[in-house]
Amino acid sequence: MASFVPGHIHIQREALQPGDFGYDIKIDYQVVQDPKEGKSMQFDMHGQINKKDFKETFILPKDMAYNFAHYAFRLAVKHGIPSTANILPMHEHYNKMFSDVKEQLGIKPGDPVKPEHLA
Repeated sequence: MASFVPGHIHIQREALQPGDFGYDIKIDYQVVQDPKEGKSMQFDMHGQINKKDFKETFILPKDMAYNFAHYAFRLAVKHGIPSTANILPMHEHYNKMFSDVKEQLGIKPGDPVKPEHLA
């Protein structure tokens, strides 16, 4: 199950059998002004993975915010989601979030990426 409203995504999966994994993850996000990077997006990720509570916050500068799913997935793996988990069923909701992040930050095709952010 997944739901999206601007500024918030909620994804959920029940463990279907012993040894399976489940999660209930919410990501809230908002534009912030980072003193070093300028206009950025803050992501507050919280919920449960395998019935264990977690909370993480990360900030991505404007030119890297489009890559939020990569960072969120790495944090989910850190908290117990298998690195082989299939997130494709949530793709439609991630696309909506991606569009909202781009709109909130004013990202346009061809906007430059700082080379130091690619390392």
